Amino acid sequence: MTDETVIALDLEGTLISNAISQFARPGLAEFLEFCRQRFQRSYVYTAVNDGRCHEVIYNLVVHDLATPWLSNVPFIDWDRKLKDLNNIPDTSPSECLIVDDNPDYIMENQRSQWIAIDQFESPYLDTDRELYRVQQVIERRLCGNADPQNSHQQEVE
Repeated sequence: MTDETVIALDLEGTLISNAISQFARPGLAEFLEFCRQRFQRSYVYTAVNDGRCHEVIYNLVVHDLATPWLSNVPFIDWDRKLKDLNNIPDTSPSECLIVDDNPDYIMENQRSQWIAIDQFESPYLDTDRELYRVQQVIERRLCGNADPQNSHQQEVE
């Protein structure tokens, strides 16, 4: 078992298409429910500004594409350059996992905490299974069945 009790979730390309089209990734509601049950705390860690992010989340919840729980998930305040897990309040990076499609935002010394996900991009297929795959990766990791140093590399291949 690991000590990872916090999850940070990217929005664009990870949970949804982007903040303009706002297409929910297949399996979004189930993945969010998994996160709610499995982690003590969850955060949205996105480059989308807070106002637009609130709008996106509202639309997802109103259209039953995401669980209402997502409306209460706090956003991480950051410089929009690198997603430093030290920005998550009252925790250390070793207690966090971050799910993100963009390696450019992940700090080099925190890559062991990164769970890579393929970008959700056009043509936005209903057959996309990335959230399900990532859930399995997280489950294995939390049960101690994954190498934390290579989890992002193994899963991208």
